Amino acid sequence: MCGRVTVFEDRAAARGRTIDLNIVVAPALRGDAETPLFILEGGPGRGPATDAAANLALFRRFQTDRDIVLVDERGSGRSNPIDCQARDDEHDVTLTSLADNPVDRFRDCLTHLDADPRFYTTTLAMDDLDDVRGALGYGAINVWGVSYGASAALVYLARHEGSVRSVILDSVPPPSARPFLVWARSAQRALDRLIADCAGDSACHDRFPELGATVAAVLDLADRRPAVRLQHPLTGTTIEGPVSRDVVAGIILGLLYSPVSASLLPQLLTDAAHGSFQGLVSLALRSQEGMSGLFMSVHCSESVAGLTRADFIRESEGTFLGASVLDTILKPCEFWPRGNVDPAFYRPVSSTRPVLVLSGSEDPVTPPSFGEDAVRTLPNARQVVVPGTGHFTSASGCVPALIGTFLATADARSLDVSCLNRLHRPPFFLTRTGSGSR
Repeated sequence: MCGRVTVFEDRAAARGRTIDLNIVVAPALRGDAETPLFILEGGPGRGPATDAAANLALFRRFQTDRDIVLVDERGSGRSNPIDCQARDDEHDVTLTSLADNPVDRFRDCLTHLDADPRFYTTTLAMDDLDDVRGALGYGAINVWGVSYGASAALVYLARHEGSVRSVILDSVPPPSARPFLVWARSAQRALDRLIADCAGDSACHDRFPELGATVAAVLDLADRRPAVRLQHPLTGTTIEGPVSRDVVAGIILGLLYSPVSASLLPQLLTDAAHGSFQGLVSLALRSQEGMSGLFMSVHCSESVAGLTRADFIRESEGTFLGASVLDTILKPCEFWPRGNVDPAFYRPVSSTRPVLVLSGSEDPVTPPSFGEDAVRTLPNARQVVVPGTGHFTSASGCVPALIGTFLATADARSLDVSCLNRLHRPPFFLTRTGSGSR
């Protein structure tokens, strides 16, 4: 079932431009449906309703008992999207496009937006969500959110606690965490864990005995911006140009998001240390989804507001990622219009509602410490660290079953999570053909 709910872009003024929020509802398969489940995606920029096919495949098992509700947040999907992606005829598929400095793209984007970017913040989006809940005739709802969507779910809980039955937070960055400020340290933690796990795995250690030194060698080589010639993995066309440290560091971070892709890193980094960047760069060229205008509206207004270049340089010192966030986010934020954010937004969310927090043990951007911070002020919350898992845990091992039990009981504390003991990091790839370490 598809539909729309219309809201004012400027909710406080309640006049002027309106936004038609795109909604998809997958009705419960049973007639006596239980409390619905609302889905909030990450980014921001991804639209849950626009991505309905993929989302419903993931949450289909819960549709037996309850409606699954997908709403494109204002500025995403088909809800007046703030789309600042490069057009097909502009997108230069080269090595330099991997280190996209989006200043010019976002400055140009502002000239033709049919939107006021100041009104595309998390607080306004979560007030929209409560309008959708009311329009659909629901009382209290369950909310699942991942990454930014988990942060948004906390904002919804803080502002509309009476409309909440339970909340599931997957890979949560609490609004109080300022995740970009500690981004580089979180990524370094994940890389250090990978290096240590390889050292503790006899096959990986035998094949890559000095992985830490290899990482340093690749970054040192990239500092010299070597010229490389590669085949694009999707088109087969030849691309050439310099590879920079920021490009290599960004690729490493991207692969660390999932332990499956991270298992390729020892071999790919070893190849790169010997001058062959084909494998490492090919994985980055598979998808070059950039930051959306909604991403800028949210993060310029919320995540980096009040922070300085000196803050980022200080917090990133000694990490492989360094202060690359300065160019990719801070520079566009110098001119991107910012919305008003109440100082209360940054306070830890306090609520007695049941909350299940899921954190991946290997997550490079929202480490388990973020989940620990979130549950401190949530007396009926429980954090579950999912072993061998990175950013996004809800499809790992027995986690879907745990989510199902929590939705049925709204009791995180009584969950039996012993099934997670069977999860571990995937085997490392020891060769380019894929033979593993276990």
